[in-house]
Amino acid sequence: MIDHARDLVSVREATDRLLTAAAKLDNASVAEPSRLPGWTRGHVLAHLARNADALVNVLEGRPMYVSGAARDADIERDAPRPLEVQLTDVRESAARFQEAGAAPADWSRTVELRNGVTDAAARVPFRRWVEVELHHVDLGIGYELEDLPAEFVEREIDFLAARFTGHADVPPTRVTDGTRAWRTGREADQPEITVTGPAPDLLGWLAGRRDGSGLRADGGPLPALPPL
Repeated sequence: MIDHARDLVSVREATDRLLTAAAKLDNASVAEPSRLPGWTRGHVLAHLARNADALVNVLEGRPMYVSGAARDADIERDAPRPLEVQLTDVRESAARFQEAGAAPADWSRTVELRNGVTDAAARVPFRRWVEVELHHVDLGIGYELEDLPAEFVEREIDFLAARFTGHADVPPTRVTDGTRAWRTGREADQPEITVTGPAPDLLGWLAGRRDGSGLRADGGPLPALPPL
C-alpha cells in the first residue's frame, strides 16, 4: 500500500538535501551545463520549481500544464535566473506542494498527469520524490545514484520495470541486483535476457541516466530502452 504521508516526508527531506547542495553553487555555475542534454543547471532548477506547481495542479483537479509548449516556455523563461532566485523558487514551490499534500483528500482517487497518463493520487508524492532525487543527480554537483536512499532505489526500479512491462520494443527481461529481481518488457512465460548489476546501475539504465556499461546481460544484448 502506498503511504502518501510518508512519501511527503521523503520529498521534504530530498528537497532539503538538494537545496543545501545547490546553495554552494554560484551564478556562473548555475549557467553551466547539467547532465541533461541541452539543459543548464538553471533549467533543472526551473523545471523542479514548475513541476512542483504542476503537481499541485494535479492534486487540486486542474490540468498539470496548460500545454507542453507552455511547460517548455516556462522552463526556458526561468532558467537564466540568478542562483538565489532559483533557490527561493524551488523552496517556495516545494512548500506549496507540501501544503497541497497535507490537505484532506481522497487519496484513492485517480488523477491525470501529462499526456493522458493517469495514476492514483496517493502515488503523486512518490512521483515528486522521483523528480527531486533524479534531478539532484542531473545537476552534476556531487550527488550520485549511489547516494540515493536504498528504499527509493528499490521503489524506482520497481516503478520503471512496471513502466516498460508489456512494451513491444523491449524483450522479455529479468532485472536483478543479485538479491531482488524484477520482470519487464514484452509478456512471455520466461525472460529472454537477464540483466544483472548493482541497484544504482540498474536504476541508471532504466531511467536513462547511464548506458548500462556497469551491467551484465545474459541471453542477448542489453536491451535498448525507449525514452521515458
